[in-house]
Amino acid sequence: VEENIVQFLIIYLAVVNLAAFLTYGWDKMKAKRNEWRVPEKTLLGLAFIGGSAGALAGMLFFHHKTRKWKFKVGVPLILLIQVAVILWMGI
Repeated sequence: VEENIVQFLIIYLAVVNLAAFLTYGWDKMKAKRNEWRVPEKTLLGLAFIGGSAGALAGMLFFHHKTRKWKFKVGVPLILLIQVAVILWMGI
């Protein structure tokens, strides 16, 4: 049973991190075109639900939201907390 949970967690994290990365890229493209944007709470929410690595990668790769304090500090902080929880759980 534990092996199934770990497999599910790996798949979940891969999907949510890919979604976060692509969403940051999508929002950057929309920003350049001066079009409707992805709400900041959605971008941060993706990081919060496990997509923090993808969000951080998207920030760096697309040069997006890197000047905003809540992203510059918040996303890496969320990532550190998530890594600490995973290590604490022994996964």
